[in-house]
Amino acid sequence: MEDKQIVSCNQCILTSKDDPNLVLDEKGICNYCHLYLDEVKLQIKTGKEGEDLLNNTIAKIKDYAKNKNYDCLIGISGGVDSSYVAYLAHKAGLRALCVHFDNGWNSELAVANIENIVSKLGFDLYTYVINWEEFKDLQLAYLKASVVDIEVLSDHAIHAAMFKIAKQNDIRYVLGGHNVVTEGILPYHWTYKKHDYVNIKSIHKKYGTVRLKTYPFLDRQMKSFIKNSGLEFVNYLNWVPYIKDDVKLLLQKELNWKDYGGKHYESIWTRFYQGYILPVKFGIDKRTAHLSALICSGQITRQAALEQMKEKPYDPAMQEQDLHFVLKKLGLSREEWETIMNTAPKSHKDFDVEGSLMHYYPFLKPIKPLWNLVKKITGYSYKNHV
Repeated sequence: MEDKQIVSCNQCILTSKDDPNLVLDEKGICNYCHLYLDEVKLQIKTGKEGEDLLNNTIAKIKDYAKNKNYDCLIGISGGVDSSYVAYLAHKAGLRALCVHFDNGWNSELAVANIENIVSKLGFDLYTYVINWEEFKDLQLAYLKASVVDIEVLSDHAIHAAMFKIAKQNDIRYVLGGHNVVTEGILPYHWTYKKHDYVNIKSIHKKYGTVRLKTYPFLDRQMKSFIKNSGLEFVNYLNWVPYIKDDVKLLLQKELNWKDYGGKHYESIWTRFYQGYILPVKFGIDKRTAHLSALICSGQITRQAALEQMKEKPYDPAMQEQDLHFVLKKLGLSREEWETIMNTAPKSHKDFDVEGSLMHYYPFLKPIKPLWNLVKKITGYSYKNHV
């Protein structure tokens, strides 16, 4: 059987290798580029509209917190997005509590960036240190489960920890670094739902060995609290001009910020995961999505992006160094690692998921394979029936 012909978007650099279900319009522009434009229209506010929205939001935050210790909470990683959020908050005169999630994989550069940011901006820093033995066991469970989104474990815990800290400090507003301009394109199957605590517990139940006593879950009780607490999330990078290279230069000048290379490479684990595990095991190179977003925002040309893609995800010497470090930190031999890398990928949905019938009615689990076939044939969705 001949290989299916690879189709490419004429605007960004995504191809059907990145998403087999890539759809092109009559001009050869893909569905992700169209979705990007939809998100821009929905979330990006420019000119006076953006300025007014930003100023009104800042005034609202200050008014609510005028008799409190902090105006807002900012999750900070040492990366460009969160660092710029902190910088803008300082410029606006906001009293921010910066929260850093330490999962044991910080690079020295990230730590230095965080220290520079909070000291130069005069913000308080709360470092949430997760229990390493529990987190290591979760990461090992995900590696053995062979699912794609190992970063769920950090993202889930970061969100849960921030919500908890916001509650403890009577903070209503959380400023985030998510933005459409640089993050508005990502193929669906490259990630999984970050807030699905049932999936995490299911995977860990099968492959984990350590009891989880302290890992912060976003369970139904926590989600109910968030929903009813009035907690608000403000992604105000969508309301200001955001040219990535210009922002990096500004941060370097004003905060002595140091660039760490690829997107989210401030974390040793994320650098290794995105630069090695995803491409080698899952055939996913996240640079195609990151660069495609920059193309759609006019910050880079398609040709320049294609030239960047000719380079390796990161330096081979650093990759080997990171591999040695990861194996030692996780307690894995080379043979065990090769077994993990050679195990066929599985779907997160091969395990229990939040909101599924199997979760709410466990006695149905023996017929799960048949049920999956029925859903595939009929297009049934539990959420459409509740």
